[in-house]
Amino acid sequence: MYRVDLNCDLGESFGAYTMGTDELILPFLTSANIACGFHAGDPHVMFSTVKLAIQNDVAIGAHPGLPDLIGFGRRNIDISAQEAYEMVVYQIGALYGFVKAAGGNMRHVKPHGALYNMAAKRSDLAEAIAEAVYKVNPELILFGLSGSELVTAGEKIGLKTAHEVFADRTYQLDGTLTPRNQPGALITDQEQAVSQVIRMVKEGKVLSLQGRDIPIKADTVCIHGDGSHALAFARLIREILGKSQIDLQAVGFK
Repeated sequence: MYRVDLNCDLGESFGAYTMGTDELILPFLTSANIACGFHAGDPHVMFSTVKLAIQNDVAIGAHPGLPDLIGFGRRNIDISAQEAYEMVVYQIGALYGFVKAAGGNMRHVKPHGALYNMAAKRSDLAEAIAEAVYKVNPELILFGLSGSELVTAGEKIGLKTAHEVFADRTYQLDGTLTPRNQPGALITDQEQAVSQVIRMVKEGKVLSLQGRDIPIKADTVCIHGDGSHALAFARLIREILGKSQIDLQAVGFK
């Protein structure tokens, strides 16, 4: 039997603006990455999402991003390693307060968007983020792009890590995600996305956009909750993974 975690970025509504269908998609997940107020989310949304995750027995993680509400944290900002460290400590602490108040436990940390992708390549940012997580709580699990500098930094400092793969994104030959502003970055065919996940989990391979297989490790699979077909896809992938003898379980649970 194969085993993998199924995670989704949640709590990304803000004020009067609603993003995604968190309440509906949560029952299909094993882990939730909850925005911490920098790229999305606000105190009310954070607390509400934490309580929903607890009600659905879904593992809770902090989802820190760059301070860029307008760009949804997906635009690169030239930050220093020290700034990355401070941003991540701040945001983990913010979400931890709500998790504690709701009677839950924080299980992991997964950076968001541009911060995540920059840390996948830049060792200084990766090490700063890993140190921030470790200093706040060395028991937290660090999610990072499979095979990336972020996972390497987490392992080096002594954190438990999770190699993350993406259902609806394509890959480059170096194992990085195809940038969203480039053609072919997103996989819109749901069956193709599910097939990619099954192959990553069972075979440890993914077909790059250049047409060559590359090795990949899949501890946790990210599905996006802000698309128009997000709920239908969550239901579909959960069903097909089960039929493919792939057990769904949050990272770190036995």
